[in-house]
Amino acid sequence: MGLDMFALTTTEKPASNVDFDADAHGELHYWRKHPDLHGWMEKLYREKGGAAQSFNCVRMVLATPDLDRLEADFKDSRLPDTQGFFFGESDGSETAGDLAFIGKARAAIQEGLTVYYTSWW
Repeated sequence: MGLDMFALTTTEKPASNVDFDADAHGELHYWRKHPDLHGWMEKLYREKGGAAQSFNCVRMVLATPDLDRLEADFKDSRLPDTQGFFFGESDGSETAGDLAFIGKARAAIQEGLTVYYTSWW
């Protein structure tokens, strides 16, 4: 049990940036128990109009401006301290993988794919 987080791609163009159905084209990146990133994603989800009571098993498109903002927040250590049942702890060792994810996500968007985030805990 615990926080599993995914960046997936799809060839579909969802009608909404949040809470949509789509068939996954592929897994772009996987994180295990990185709660601070999950907290950042939940904040973005709420800003985009996400209304699910629990930020679990929902989908959210990640566009280029989102990735730019995420990259800046990684580099400036501005991910929110986030805790949850079975979430584990973010300890800073994830940064290289996080930045690699941003590069992969930008490349996928350039290829015409939609990148989205989801989690399960």
